[in-house]
Amino acid sequence: MTQDKGPRDDRWYFKLMSPNTKGPKFAWLDPTSIYINQRAFQDLLADLLADLDGVEFDVVGGLDAMGFVLGAALAARRDVGFLPIRKAGKLCVDTDKVSFTNYSGRTQDMEMRLPAFAPGTRVLLVDQWIETGGTMEGAIDLVARQKGVVSGLVAIAMEDTPRASELRDTHTVVTAIQPATKWQEECNEQTLSSFASYDARDAFPI
Repeated sequence: MTQDKGPRDDRWYFKLMSPNTKGPKFAWLDPTSIYINQRAFQDLLADLLADLDGVEFDVVGGLDAMGFVLGAALAARRDVGFLPIRKAGKLCVDTDKVSFTNYSGRTQDMEMRLPAFAPGTRVLLVDQWIETGGTMEGAIDLVARQKGVVSGLVAIAMEDTPRASELRDTHTVVTAIQPATKWQEECNEQTLSSFASYDARDAFPI
């Protein structure tokens, strides 16, 4: 199935995102259908990289697990290395660990290999979605412990929760769903108008 691509800055690919069909313990939507569709994924990366123009970083840190997809793709496009930041218990090397509260209110542990980079390394942190901001705060803490510099935060969207909004005040933040847009308003309500006409077949690879 083909899409009318339109101008690059219209963020047409948001309408490919699927609503939650499994209940409240899951995230309220699924952005992975953007990754499935080559044109959508390339346009998403182009939009994020355009908004990252002028932001310098030496490595991309992707948050477990869906931040791996977006982070690795951005690292490859910018010709820098990629650092997985893992949920606890996954790495077979020495690690540093922090605890954080995730979007569901559960406390989890996050780990990063030790050492991961030289002091002063500029790290761009990437996750798929930022709701409460707890997961991203954990990653920021891990980078700081190894004397790295967080050069920016990237996600498809950041909801306007008090804790997440503080991140915009203290860091360079780039999100595909941009602040002060209708998409951001719908994101804050945790529903998209495009859900009414959502068809999974629109995301099939083309």
